[in-house]
Amino acid sequence: MNRLGLILHLCRPGRSYAVFSFLMTVFLLFRRRSRWWWWRPLSPDQLVDTVRMLGASFVKLAQVLATRADFFDEDYLVALRQLHDRMPAMTTTDRTRVFRRAFDDPDVFDYFDQQPLASASIGQVHRARLRANGQEVAVKLLRWNIRVQVQVDIVLLNLFLRLFRPLFTDQTRHSIESVLAAFTRVIRQEVSMTQELANLELFSQTYSDAGVRFPVPVKALSSDDALVMSFEEGARIDNIRQIEAWGVDFSALMKTLVLFYTEQMLVKGFFHADPHPGNLLVTAEGQLILLDFGMVSRIPQDMRQAMIYAVKAAYERDYQLLVGATRRMGMLTEEADVSDLSRIAENLFAIFDSDHLDAASMQGLAFGVLELLHDQPFKLPQDVIYVMRVSSLIEGLGTQYVNNFNGIKDILPILKENLPRALGEDRGVAERLKRELVQLPLTLTQARTVIEQAQQGDLTVRMARPDRDYLVEKVSKQLRRLGLMIFFLALAFYFQQWLNQPGTVLSVISLALAAWLLRNKN
Repeated sequence: MNRLGLILHLCRPGRSYAVFSFLMTVFLLFRRRSRWWWWRPLSPDQLVDTVRMLGASFVKLAQVLATRADFFDEDYLVALRQLHDRMPAMTTTDRTRVFRRAFDDPDVFDYFDQQPLASASIGQVHRARLRANGQEVAVKLLRWNIRVQVQVDIVLLNLFLRLFRPLFTDQTRHSIESVLAAFTRVIRQEVSMTQELANLELFSQTYSDAGVRFPVPVKALSSDDALVMSFEEGARIDNIRQIEAWGVDFSALMKTLVLFYTEQMLVKGFFHADPHPGNLLVTAEGQLILLDFGMVSRIPQDMRQAMIYAVKAAYERDYQLLVGATRRMGMLTEEADVSDLSRIAENLFAIFDSDHLDAASMQGLAFGVLELLHDQPFKLPQDVIYVMRVSSLIEGLGTQYVNNFNGIKDILPILKENLPRALGEDRGVAERLKRELVQLPLTLTQARTVIEQAQQGDLTVRMARPDRDYLVEKVSKQLRRLGLMIFFLALAFYFQQWLNQPGTVLSVISLALAAWLLRNKN
């Protein structure tokens, strides 16, 4: 099938309607509505079947949505978690096309296993051996025409989102748009093996001392259609029987994993955005191996600092600090009732007083908090979603190996140990004092500048983006309301000039509409 034929096939009416049904279900479930006109949300099983039918892009998107307890009820979350990124292998014809496009010389491999070790939505991995030096390698081949499919799916998603936009509240629109924007950015990277190669090299350099091993790429043989790297052997991190047979110290393994993801999310900000047990191997010596660098993203410094203070607030049970941190993360706006949120935080931190809380009830409590926040001016940034996915992975592994494992109680002390380093406060007192003294003249100069600008009326106040957006939206609504009032008043005066009964009636109706707008504050 040529490219034009593929595009037409992907945009066929039946598939386009399936995309519409998918987004309509997300919209209705988020708004807690049972129907909109004659459309009803798909059932959990129907939603999963629809996602599978739509293919690679929607499987990836559904995996992200499976962490959104603020979008879906528990029945839908359970169903979406059953979606695995495992797809049938490419046909022999498609695999041969990709292989020939990726490798000018097919004899570069002394051996190439035609059966893939793993087959996912974006690509599949084969075991091979280099002819030049006999090195065992893993070859990741991009699926044939997957770039075209992903691009078409992104266009369809954004097209229907634009159609739905008038139906969304600001809260719904921002939440769904933030998910799709982050998803679009990441999946476009994932369909490029060149980008994955760059991610792998940067990870190897950035986290060379993290105690985690990464595959070594063979750059000379890699391209945008194939990534060749060293073949790494080990057991999946959720293979309890094999890891116990090797006698690996799980507590040390868990600490390494927590420290590694703490370094990614809170210190360096360059993190692996697709954490699942299939991407983490453990060797017989107890070393962690990280695989698959297609979905890699960055957390901005402001977001990292806000998350750090949220962790600090959680450990110190500082409710006001937690509320402030969530506002810095863009989760709350000025409309949020801070007193209610503080009470929610108090209920959340009550788990520290329980010695018998298991992971399931802790997860249930987290979902309950999201449910309470659903009616607040609240949106969950995609960076926080990735953190939730990592936390879910670590917590799930902990419950497999440790009785009565509590994700917060057992992990938070490790995070607390690293907060000073993440905040840059791990320097000695003398070094910090010296740094402050060096910066003192600059601080005094900046203070004088602020005072002078205030006196001259030139002081500029920078607001956090959520607060700025909130303010702009409120002003825009008021201006639109004022414009409509002026319009209806003008109509009232115009109709009054008719000097007949219809004109009088229309004038009264226009005045009534203007009065209604004046009284209506929403």
